[in-house]
Amino acid sequence: MMSTLPSLGFAGIGLMGLPMCRRLLAAGYPLTVWNRNPAKCAPLVEAGARQVLTPAELCRHADVLMLCLADTAVVREVVFGAAGVAEGAKSGQLLVDFSSLEPTATREMAAELVSKTGMGWLDAPVSGGVVGAEVGSLAIMVGGDAADLARIKPVLLSLGQRVTHMGAVGAGQVTKACNQMIVACNALVIAEVVALAERSGVDASLIAEALAGGFADSKPLQILAPQMAESRFEPVKWHVRTLLKDLDTAVKFPASRVRRLRSAVWQHN
Repeated sequence: MMSTLPSLGFAGIGLMGLPMCRRLLAAGYPLTVWNRNPAKCAPLVEAGARQVLTPAELCRHADVLMLCLADTAVVREVVFGAAGVAEGAKSGQLLVDFSSLEPTATREMAAELVSKTGMGWLDAPVSGGVVGAEVGSLAIMVGGDAADLARIKPVLLSLGQRVTHMGAVGAGQVTKACNQMIVACNALVIAEVVALAERSGVDASLIAEALAGGFADSKPLQILAPQMAESRFEPVKWHVRTLLKDLDTAVKFPASRVRRLRSAVWQHN
């Protein structure tokens, strides 16, 4: 009997892409994968995925094409470069981009892709880190057409605990920038807290436990504080360069929005 599940293509088998693909395979979705370093696809091929040599080939085997790539430039190259997605895309197919990109560039690329090929675009950046990708607890913030989202929401719920439609294409990326601003502030303050405790002769490894359930408690505190106190930084769960890239995106938002943000901060100080 032919499977009624949509066939999926996935480009970008990195820290997040690998566990996300494993969850898709475990859910029974037919999966085709591509990565610039082909060797990274080996564990997925062993688990039942098909591997192809170019992004264009993904489109031949997939109803829905998913990207989880480093930045805007890489996404643009994979979609519009030689042997890219645009060369194999067809009307009715859908691209779902889990990457964290510039909202304006996302809107421009989405418009170009649908104009040239008829392929739709959802920007669907995620939050929750590698652990969230492994256990399927990611928060997924989506920009794009509501009908397109409804079409693939069951797929997304194999990857995340929450899928929220934020608005038109690009809205997901704006929401991710908001997320990253909060994450960055948390990580910075937690590092200062651990350093303060250590300099003051307090056991920093107890900070997370001591503050659990209080007003200062948070997921970042419970995850990062023990790791920082123990100087435990492997295995790598996320890269600072990725966070900095996302913060650079936030800085590029329209100045009027930045001024409103500054005003709000000063009013609370």
